[in-house]
Amino acid sequence: MPLSMRKSVFITAAITGSGGTQDRSPLVPRSPQQIAEAAIDAAKAGAAVVHCHVRDPETGKPSRDLALYREVTDRIRDSETDVVLNLTAGMGGDMVFGSSENPLPLNPDATDMIGAAERVAHVAECLPEICTLDCGTMNFAEADYVMTNTPGMLRDMAKRMTELGVRPEIEAFDTGHLWFAKQLVEEGLIEDPVMVQLCMGVPWGAPDDMNTFMAMVNNVPSNWTFSAFSIGRHQMPFVAAATLAGGNVRVGLEDNLWLSKGVLATNAQLVEKAASIITNLGPTLMSPAEVRDELALVKRAPVDIR
Repeated sequence: MPLSMRKSVFITAAITGSGGTQDRSPLVPRSPQQIAEAAIDAAKAGAAVVHCHVRDPETGKPSRDLALYREVTDRIRDSETDVVLNLTAGMGGDMVFGSSENPLPLNPDATDMIGAAERVAHVAECLPEICTLDCGTMNFAEADYVMTNTPGMLRDMAKRMTELGVRPEIEAFDTGHLWFAKQLVEEGLIEDPVMVQLCMGVPWGAPDDMNTFMAMVNNVPSNWTFSAFSIGRHQMPFVAAATLAGGNVRVGLEDNLWLSKGVLATNAQLVEKAASIITNLGPTLMSPAEVRDELALVKRAPVDIR
């Protein structure tokens, strides 16, 4: 396959995620202030987009609290840092079964299943420019946990995002997720321009070998914008792979805690390292304004209803 690099590439910094990483590195931000400051630092290091989850400030556990999302987005906006805001909408579809012999009832302490309106309530509250849409159901690494996104739920969420004027970022963890995303576009639930994030190496989705990655890339329509990442030690190699394949890149503590062997990273350090890889390959880094132009994003502050 011939190289088809973009002239300019944008970096997304995934700031904190919803995984249980808060006790594995003291650099994983927990509070809204820490998350916002990490996002601002990542933007100053070269990230055009910041992808944010929120966590309970005391425990570090993932949260869906609207007040926490509002504080993060307000802090970033009030800093007057020019960066594209991207909020997760991936939470609220967690189904945790009982044992293999007694799968029902579901584990009430770990299951978190809510409706479409509640899953995008923070999006309606904060009005980011982008929010994520995980385009399929899949098993994760945990034994009895299923990330649940039914076709009906995804259609409802996509419609709500589009009506809010927020660009869905399709999260594709396997080829079938791309297949369904194309269906959402065909039905008019996701409008042009379309953006997709190829999520590689997440158990048990698409593995992060090059054959699988190129199968994913080759299934992205030519008129879509794509970005890609892998987790852990393959995060930086996938910065190069995504750039060479004609895509954009994502790095950050959501996907990888390490700058190098034995050296814990900050989000800004990961962005700086990714920026060096990209520019050494030839492309320049895109600014937030350039990303807005390409993806037809609307930068706006939410209505103050407090």
